[in-house]
Amino acid sequence: MIRVAIADDQGLIRAGFRSLLEAEPDIEIVGEAGSGSEIVALAKAQRPDVVLMDIRMPDGDGLWATEQIVADPKLAGTHIVIVTTFELDEYVGHAIRAGASGFLVKDTEPVELIRAVRVVAGGDALLSPSVTRRLLERVAVQWKDAPDTAQLRVLTEREREVLGLVGQGLTNDEIGRELFLSPLTAKTHVSRIMSKLAARDRVQLVVVAYETGLVKAGWQ
Repeated sequence: MIRVAIADDQGLIRAGFRSLLEAEPDIEIVGEAGSGSEIVALAKAQRPDVVLMDIRMPDGDGLWATEQIVADPKLAGTHIVIVTTFELDEYVGHAIRAGASGFLVKDTEPVELIRAVRVVAGGDALLSPSVTRRLLERVAVQWKDAPDTAQLRVLTEREREVLGLVGQGLTNDEIGRELFLSPLTAKTHVSRIMSKLAARDRVQLVVVAYETGLVKAGWQ
């Protein structure tokens, strides 16, 4: 069962999300919050698998709340999906830097919201290759003036290859085909990389791939 918490300052939005998600047999709503401080407290009390997080809320916005949740070692298993009406790159970039695992706009189709919860709960990034490319090409330069390869020292050559492909938005199946590995072997490599780099999910691996220069703006 995937345990979900909903954070939005509009009760109607929270009710809509709750109604949609509660209809799914594998999803349970463990609570709602209308402010940043409320969702942080709720997350600490309930330890949900996924938090659907609005950005613009009173008493600490969604980015602040995301940072608080991500910084708590006891909430290492809690993943954040930012859900907002604002699709500006600056918000996406800030959300990922804060530790979010995904980003959706509120007019997303219901089936995509449900998929988002399941994908993020499974530890994957909710960023398609095209979105990954557009976003990180615009903000990667702001993160690092020059590539910082220090983080790569703990990785084997094969793991660096895999990390580069993760950075391009490839799935485990696609990585396997690219490197002539089974999907299970590719998944094992990704899991080991996440462990070595202390990454919460694939979104953070994508960021590392750009920061270290394994993937550069303009990749095809």
